[in-house]
Amino acid sequence: MPRDGEPPPPLIAFEGVSKVFGTGLAAVPALNAVDLRIDRGEFVAIMGPSGSGKSTAMNILGCLDTPTSGTYRFMGVDVGRLDRRRRALLRRRYLGFVFQGFNLLARTSAVENVELPLIYRGMAPAERRRLALGALARVGLEGREDHTPGELSGGQQQRVAIARATVTDPAVLLADEPTGNLDTRMSLEIMNLLVRLNREQGITVIMVTHEPDMAAFARRIIRFVDGRIDSDAPSERAA
Repeated sequence: MPRDGEPPPPLIAFEGVSKVFGTGLAAVPALNAVDLRIDRGEFVAIMGPSGSGKSTAMNILGCLDTPTSGTYRFMGVDVGRLDRRRRALLRRRYLGFVFQGFNLLARTSAVENVELPLIYRGMAPAERRRLALGALARVGLEGREDHTPGELSGGQQQRVAIARATVTDPAVLLADEPTGNLDTRMSLEIMNLLVRLNREQGITVIMVTHEPDMAAFARRIIRFVDGRIDSDAPSERAA
């Protein structure tokens, strides 16, 4: 915690973070001494060619992997010093995840899909239903609460996934190619939804994408090349 009069630490900080897969002659460096700072309330797009390190960085940000060397701090806490249980608690309490493939339970209604993170928290049924219905309303799915994924369009399924990711009021939403399976119209709807959640709820959004049109919705664009940050600049939207 910062001392009186000191500014708060950044929400997220990489300090010389490297990641190497394999050992010896088979070693493959994925990240090479990356320094990065992301503050509360930012909307950041991460781009780069295949093998550039962007997915590895995202996995470390989401506490799904750990650096080989260097330090990852979340709200000033050295994540590398946490054991697996505490990293899982950090994910559950502070992070929400959205993926390209939606990852919804096929035979489960929209509201029941959104309730899942709250079940893991041991929340009472009535309270989790109330919160899940509210999350679905925020993403514009009133009237679709009892529909299964097969009864929803791709864009609606991604809205359910976003509702599930945000029902716990996370500090950070990590979105990995969230529009990769959607057509242009639905992609624009999802991006406008992410912008609204960022602005109105203050959720920090970190999004991996290979699509420049989608990255332009962010206020900051970071490009990875060969395991390093090649550029880090405001988007035209932020200018």
